[in-house]
This record gives sequence, C-alpha cells and structure tokens, in this order.
Amino acid sequence: MKKLISIEGMSCGHCIKHVESALGEIDGIVNVVVDLNGKNAVAEMSKDVEDTKLKAAIEEAGYDVISIRAI
Repeated sequence: MKKLISIEGMSCGHCIKHVESALGEIDGIVNVVVDLNGKNAVAEMSKDVEDTKLKAAIEEAGYDVISIRAI
C-alpha cells in the first residue's frame, strides 16, 4: 500500500530529510520518497496507517499537509 502526500513548505535537501525522518518513525512505514519539486512524498506501508498519523508527523516536523490519497 502506498499513499501520496502533498506537502507545502519544503524548500531544500534538509526539508527532504526532515520529512523522511518524521514519516519513517511511524510504525508500518517501510519506505518514504520525497519529491521536492513535486511538493509531495510517497509513503510505502506494510500495513494501513491512518492519514491523521501521517499528517500529524509532517505537521510536527514543520510542514503543511495539503492532501493524502492512496495510490
């Protein structure tokens, strides 16, 4: 299962690492790929993770979540 997360506020490589780290700490996340130019992240999961958990982790890291959808 994968989810595409649209994110605002990322501007550099440090932002990418910050988002990857925040999402990577969630139980069930097995891989995260952040696209700075596309302003999104793809989270690959071994089990269903609630959107609220994904959003909270990203917002705690200092970024805004615009949308989350399964892909």
